[in-house]
Amino acid sequence: MKLYLVQHGEAKSKEEDPSRPLTEKGIKDAEKVAEYISKLGVKVKKIFHSGKLRAKQTAEIYAKYLKPEDGVSETDGLNPLDPPETWIKKLKNIDEDIMLTGHLPHLSKLASALVTGDENKEIIKFRNAGVICLERDEQSKWKILWAIPPEMVP
Repeated sequence: MKLYLVQHGEAKSKEEDPSRPLTEKGIKDAEKVAEYISKLGVKVKKIFHSGKLRAKQTAEIYAKYLKPEDGVSETDGLNPLDPPETWIKKLKNIDEDIMLTGHLPHLSKLASALVTGDENKEIIKFRNAGVICLERDEQSKWKILWAIPPEMVP
């Protein structure tokens, strides 16, 4: 099983717009990475996102290119300060490749907890609109396969 973790694209400040939608750069970066990984053959069954507008917009951009069979949906446990345990438990019952679109520090803590067992060991640096791919093996161990930040996409 592959798990794709995506930090939402760059968002407007609270002062600029309290709903914090994506900036033009945030939209462009998400489009660039989503299109690139779709050309690499990345497929996901479903894309989940937090209830925040910037995560929803990022998830919808990724869905436009990846065309997940089960679509896109809002879910709990992906907000910035949510504990990683919520998704660690959920992932035990999921075998299909999925994408989670959310926020820091949650995504960083989730990746660290899955790979090392310690949510406080920062093992990888997330980038707005970038994607990190983790894979679970037959022994239910998680490893980082690759990461693609927007600045790496040609």
